[in-house]
Parts: sequence; C-alpha cells; structure tokens
Amino acid sequence: MMDRQYSTEPRLQTPVYVVDEQALRRNLEVLAGVQQRTGCHILLAQKAFSLFYAYPMIGRYLAGTTASGLFEARLAHETMPGRENHVFSPAYTSAEMAELVEICDHISFNSLAQLEAHRPLWQNSRASVGLRVNPEHSTQQGHAIYDPCAPGSRLGIRRKDLPEQLPDGVEGLHFHTLCEQDAAPLVETFAAFEAAFGQYLPGLRWLNLGGGHHITRPGYDLAALERLIRSIREKYGVEVYLEPGEAIALNAGTLITTVLDVVESDMPILILDASAACHMPDVLEMPYRPPLLGAGDPGEKPVTCRLASRTCLAGDVIGEYSFDRQPRVGDRLVFADMAIYTMVKNNTFNGMPLPDIAWRGEDGRCAVIRHFGYEDFKNRLS
Repeated sequence: MMDRQYSTEPRLQTPVYVVDEQALRRNLEVLAGVQQRTGCHILLAQKAFSLFYAYPMIGRYLAGTTASGLFEARLAHETMPGRENHVFSPAYTSAEMAELVEICDHISFNSLAQLEAHRPLWQNSRASVGLRVNPEHSTQQGHAIYDPCAPGSRLGIRRKDLPEQLPDGVEGLHFHTLCEQDAAPLVETFAAFEAAFGQYLPGLRWLNLGGGHHITRPGYDLAALERLIRSIREKYGVEVYLEPGEAIALNAGTLITTVLDVVESDMPILILDASAACHMPDVLEMPYRPPLLGAGDPGEKPVTCRLASRTCLAGDVIGEYSFDRQPRVGDRLVFADMAIYTMVKNNTFNGMPLPDIAWRGEDGRCAVIRHFGYEDFKNRLS
C-alpha cells in the first residue's frame, strides 16, 4: 500500500505542497520526549517551517517558537499564544525593538553595540536578554554558506571581543553552529564553547544551543544529546534551549507536480509546473537533490530524465532521475521532504504561481488550506 505521505492526491490542483499531520505528530512526539527526559525547552525555528495552521498542534508539544525578526515573532505571538516567543537577528531597528520587547520572552543580540543601542527599550521590559556568541569551531562540511563559524562570519561575538564580565542585564548566551547534523558535532561544539565562554555560565539564567539538530532523523543519537543537556543543566544550573527547524517537519510534506512537456535533448527533459528556483530554492542554493517517489539515481533504472521548470532561468533544473518508464505529459511526480524551507522561501519569479498548501489529517483526508492566485503575485508589487 502506498505511504499516505506520498499519495498523488488526484483531486488536488498542482503544484501543491501537502503537509501530513500524522508525520508531523511523530516528529513532535520525539521532540516532546527529549523535553520530558531532560527538562530542556525545544522551540520551533520558524525560518524553516511557518505553517501557522499547525501552530496550535505544535504548541501542545513544544515550549514555543524562535523568530529571525519582527514578522516571525508577531506571527508566533498571534497564532501560538501562551507559548515562549524568542527572537534573534543580526540587527534590529528601534521601531522593531519597540514591538519586540512587548511580545517576546527572550531577545538575543548579535553585538555589544546593538545591545547598548536598544538598552533603553529592553532594560525595563519583560524580555530576558542574551548575546549570541561565536565559538569559532566549524563542524560544517560542504555547506560553507551555512557555517556561522567560518572566517569573517558576521554571526556571533568572538571571545576576544567580549569583556571579562558580561554587560549588566545579560541573562543568557546563544550559539548556533550546526546544519542538518547529529548530536556528536553538538557535543564537540559545546566543548569548544565551554572552553572559550564557560567563565560566563555561572549565574546565567539560560543557554541556547541553537538549531541545525536533526533530532527526528532516523538514527539520530538521542542518548548523546540528552546526556549533554542533562550535564549542562546539572553543572551550571541554566535552562537549556534548542531551536531546531527542520526536525519539526522533517519528512512531513510533499510537493506534487505535473509533467507539462517532454523536450528531447541529450536526454529527455521533463518540463514541470513546479520550479526549483521558485518552489524549492534549496535545490539551487545548497545544492540539494530532493527525493522523488518511485525514481532512482541517474542510470539506476532504464530511463534517465532531467527534471526542469518552465521558467526562463536556464539553470532552473531540479536534477536527474531514472524511471522504470519515461514519464508522459500529464503524469504526476511527487517530491518528498518538501515541508521545510519551501513555503517560507518560495517566490513568484517569472510570475510563477505559488503552489497551493494542503493538509492531510490523521484520518487520511486531504484538503487545501490555502490557494494562491494572481492577486498574491500582484500584491507583492506596486
């Protein structure tokens, strides 16, 4: 029987993202288990997944959310009330800070200059304030664009740029160095962080270990993660935060697309109504090759095809896949793991329509919860 996550849902108009409630809940149950066993707080990093339709459900499992700026923080405040609302940005405007101090529980600053510039607004607010630091310890391999510890990084304060005592009012430290990684790089990074910044931990209220933790990935070393969290809490008496994004919705969504044409070149090129540039930008940015239901690597199956979009961008190519038979015009193809960094990053380049968003409930029934049309394209312009 075909996995419900990968059903082509013939009733739906393509392109369409389909988020699966059952798969999302499985991820949330894993994360909730980590919280229960360690006493840590796990936050949804909205930069990866901002489907606020699911926020009431997510709020029943996680401590809250973390934002990368005012709009995400406002979204969480409006749609997940009563849960923690954290924010970090490399810089804030005074107008943004005036609102953030009213709606956020934690605010992390990227520099001492920003901390002091906004002190008149935060020092008498309810928000707990922290600093993002740079452990200067890279564990990234192959994704330099996502390495906050790379030379010349603008993200986080280096130890040599901090005074011997943290500024008055600072209650926490925050580092974020991982990307789609297991627990071992976090253990390694924490050792480097502790060696550089450990003197500040006694007396602090909290420590945020950032995101990039693939906690819900099969085979992730949960035991190592939980040992680390418990040891930090026992040694320093701080509240420990993690803010994964991908882990919340990992493998919990698909993108269904239709073959519009087949162009003969060095190999058959399938022209789809979905676009890498518009609907799954990480394919070009990382680069990333999304899994495709029923397909194999090039040459693995009898027919290898290139999958591309109908935009004018010559490089708008999703990748090369092999099939048991060549797909025909009108066939539907289903990309997996399309809930994360898709809806939050998509765009309307070339006037491409945005995919609908559909929700598959626990009972298997699927319904469109948001349709996008011409007005959504037009209203982004003037």
